[in-house]
This record gives sequence, C-alpha cells and structure tokens, in this order.
Amino acid sequence: MDIIILLLNLIHNLKLKIMLYQDIYDSGFKERNKGHFASIVRVAFNDGAYTQTERDFIDALANKLDISEEDYKAILKNPNGYPVNPPYLQEQRIERLYDLARMVFINYILGPEQKATLRKFTSALGFAGNIPAITDKALSLLVMEYNLEDFKREMDVYIKEQNKKAS
Repeated sequence: MDIIILLLNLIHNLKLKIMLYQDIYDSGFKERNKGHFASIVRVAFNDGAYTQTERDFIDALANKLDISEEDYKAILKNPNGYPVNPPYLQEQRIERLYDLARMVFINYILGPEQKATLRKFTSALGFAGNIPAITDKALSLLVMEYNLEDFKREMDVYIKEQNKKAS
C-alpha cells in the first residue's frame, strides 16, 4: 500500500514538472511568435493600410504561428506594442527575414520607406554587418521567386561571405 502511494506521488510530481516545463516553453515560444507576427503587421501597415494580398498573408501567417484570435486583434490594433524577439539561430533569423521581405515584396512598390523598414527589422533580427546589402539580397531572391528552402540556403551562403569580407 505504501509503495502504491509513493508511486502515485512520484507520478503526480513528474506530471507537474512536465507541465511546468511545457508552460514555460509554450509561453516563450508564443511570445516570440507574437513578436514576429507583430513585425510582419508593422511592415504591412507601413503605408497606412492593408491590401487584400497583405491581409491574406497576415491571416495565413497568424494561423501558421498559432496566434489566438484575441492576440490577433490586439496585434492588428497596436503592432508596435510587441518586441521583435530575435531568434538565436541564424536559420531561424533567415526564415523570419524571408517572411518580412515577402511582406515588403507583396506591396509591389518598393520605395525607400519600405526598404528602410525592412533594414530596421533585419538589424533587429540580429543580423550584423552590411544590413543594406543583406536586405537587398533578400529582396532580389524574392524577385527571382526563390522558395523558403532555396532562400535560406542562398542567404546563409551570402551572409557567411559577407562576414568573411568584414573580418
């Protein structure tokens, strides 16, 4: 009988530890996703309005990032209230750059304001070095209709080359 109680307590404690770990992980993951989503919304709203193409992209991204309806509405109302939260891994930074650059590219009209906004976010994502060159390269790959995997591969090589030049 004592062994059964001991085992039940042990199982209960393990469940609590697992739940706490998942809550911490989920919370941090969700906050980073909200920050990334808010960055995309800021870029989309840079010209003061959303096009239908931008709205479709935002909706699809919200779904992909598991943004709740409540958070979705709050972010659309005030996208500047959320930090960028740069990812640690370069591959993840490149993926986020891809999303941001796509949003700028969706506007079709690439003026100095859109490029400046993308450069700010490129820097905020943790990229270093020649930010204008990195931004221009990202946009040029989108013009050539690179998909995410090819974009990541090409940008990784390009950034490594840029870093070698800077050293």
